[in-house]
Amino acid sequence: MGTFRIEGGHQLHGEITPQGAKNEALQILCAVLLSEEKITINNIPDILDVNKLISLLEDLGVKIQKKGRGSYTFKADDINLEYLQSSKFKEDGRGLRGSIMLVGPLLARFGKGYIPKPGGDKIGRRRLDTHFEGFIKLGAKFRYNREEYFYGVEADKLKGTYMLLDEASVTGTANIIMAAVLAEGTTTIYNAACEPYLQQLCKMLNRMGAKISGIGSNLLTIEGVEQLGGTEHTMLPDMIEIGSWIGLAAMTRSELTIKNVSWDDLGLIPAVFRKLGISVEKKDDDIFIPKHEKGYQIQNFIDGSILTIADAPWPGLTPDLLSIILVVATQARGEVLIHQKMFESRLFFVDKLIDMGAKIILCDPHRATVIGHDFKSTLKATTMVSPDIRAGVSLLIAALSAKGTSTIHNIEQIDRGYENIDERLRAIGANIVRV
Repeated sequence: MGTFRIEGGHQLHGEITPQGAKNEALQILCAVLLSEEKITINNIPDILDVNKLISLLEDLGVKIQKKGRGSYTFKADDINLEYLQSSKFKEDGRGLRGSIMLVGPLLARFGKGYIPKPGGDKIGRRRLDTHFEGFIKLGAKFRYNREEYFYGVEADKLKGTYMLLDEASVTGTANIIMAAVLAEGTTTIYNAACEPYLQQLCKMLNRMGAKISGIGSNLLTIEGVEQLGGTEHTMLPDMIEIGSWIGLAAMTRSELTIKNVSWDDLGLIPAVFRKLGISVEKKDDDIFIPKHEKGYQIQNFIDGSILTIADAPWPGLTPDLLSIILVVATQARGEVLIHQKMFESRLFFVDKLIDMGAKIILCDPHRATVIGHDFKSTLKATTMVSPDIRAGVSLLIAALSAKGTSTIHNIEQIDRGYENIDERLRAIGANIVRV
């Protein structure tokens, strides 16, 4: 189990460039299975979850060549479907939540898709019903081996249909889209997720020859085609990482420039940090965060009531940033209610922040009230364990702002989502060592 040792309390300075988007990468990489022609993908983040998926694709028989940093070509012209029934696949697929999105492309192109019950973050129940209900509506037969927790869908031919999703699941929408592009006839998906990474997937599929309309809305229409070709695709910067660096700059009262953020795809993220009193300045396609020497003050609602920040499906605030926002609020001037609607275990890391001296009331598994210190007292260094990707980075930000030396164990969770984070933080002045 890896460990970070962090000496906090130092101001940082300089520029940091966000990695390619993790959540986009997991969708885009699965989509290479839809064509036997060469597909080039750029700006792939070098992180554990993505590298695991690339290894899975290689084991499936996809020919993969690395062209340069973050740039690969994929050619899925000789897929080994027997691997899907192997014990190695059942073990490897179980360790990666994103492996569920292999099922849609495999079902569309080969008539069968299997997956072990995926793992990933321990942040609460994340059901798979939306995925499989969509496949069933397209004409697939579902089977489930309870002893091995092994899911499967099979179909001689998928047929387009109308479906109203019971939730705007991002991975569920992506999986159904990838199945529907090769289905016979027209598929209409209502209550579809519409976040930028899903729009990226749809645009890439259209360049490959798919016919998807309604991109960017929650109503997608997909006219099935017989086959897809090759393409080249470049991934967006990771909006969660961008939010993490905004929070880091505020908490350490540092002057930072976040490069090439793709402002048009950030949605509410800058506005939410501004509600916490943080200055987020647009400079071309960069974000500039000045030193907040006098701190930052949380805005109340117009009627004077306490600010509530809650997650919601896009274009609402992504749930992945609530952990970061909660940590940033611990040193704000004022109070805020954080409402994590989508996952019931994601706020349980606040006990570590309370140990560090933060004033947080955990109301229930979904809500926490934060009373900011206004930098009148600093957080105390401590030893902690990273429970998941986003909570791990939140604790890392807390440690970088705290006086003294903190230790964070189980940093593999952080490595799952953040590329070479210790090296990149040292480049802007952080005192962090990987043990």
